[in-house]
Amino acid sequence: MCFGILTSAWNSQITEALQQGAVNTLKAHGVKDADIIIHKVPGSYELPQAAAYMIRELPVDAVICLGCLIQGETRHFEFISQAVANACMTIGLETYRPVIFGVLTTDTFEQAAQRSGGKHGNKGDEAAVAAIQMIHLKRKMKSDSQEFRDTVQ
Repeated sequence: MCFGILTSAWNSQITEALQQGAVNTLKAHGVKDADIIIHKVPGSYELPQAAAYMIRELPVDAVICLGCLIQGETRHFEFISQAVANACMTIGLETYRPVIFGVLTTDTFEQAAQRSGGKHGNKGDEAAVAAIQMIHLKRKMKSDSQEFRDTVQ
């Protein structure tokens, strides 16, 4: 399995911790360094576009998008959160490759810190596990489909 990880440079203290969690989890599941491709993007809003680029240009089985959006005083947070979540799902559906939404959407920096290695764990770990599980699911369904066709013929 080959994984792409896209990490937002915005709120880098949080996103780099998410990235480290994802990488550690992938390696703990036997993924080699050569099969983990990491790129930075300016902010969370750029994650879906970079995921589309990555899927088109690189041999990745899944893309893990990591970012951190913290609620401010305006509605900007809502627009960005929804746009990124929806676009990640759309790209995954259109390309038949998992695009994992590992973007924290919190009210405060402290909440983000607690979800990037603090008392609430590391959501980068969870994103990596989801990517692994989705690749296995896709492969299992493909195998099941072939077995079904072989049985019918």
